[in-house]
Amino acid sequence: QVQLVESGGGLVQPGGSLRLSCAASGSIPSFYAMGWYRQAPGKQREPVAIITGGGRTIYADSVKGRFTVSRDNAKNTVALQMNSLKPEDTAVYYCNLHTDISYWGQGTQVTVSS
Repeated sequence: QVQLVESGGGLVQPGGSLRLSCAASGSIPSFYAMGWYRQAPGKQREPVAIITGGGRTIYADSVKGRFTVSRDNAKNTVALQMNSLKPEDTAVYYCNLHTDISYWGQGTQVTVSS
């Protein structure tokens, strides 16, 4: 079993920045992808940024150039640096670890509002 714990959400004004972090613990597989998804009220959960075991990054079109995903394999952590935040980025953000199955964190709220 894998446990994921997120931190770093909060309230920020449009144009501001936030950094989300996620730490994995437990029976961590040897090769896995990690990343971030988000779910806004009334909408389906959607992928935001993924980083593969080999370090390849994949971003949603809506966040390209604004968000950066990174991971530290030695510490089993993944981070999401979010810059130039927009009101439409408001959502609950979930950390994900994926091998043959997916593990999820509990989610952290990000609110972008003036």
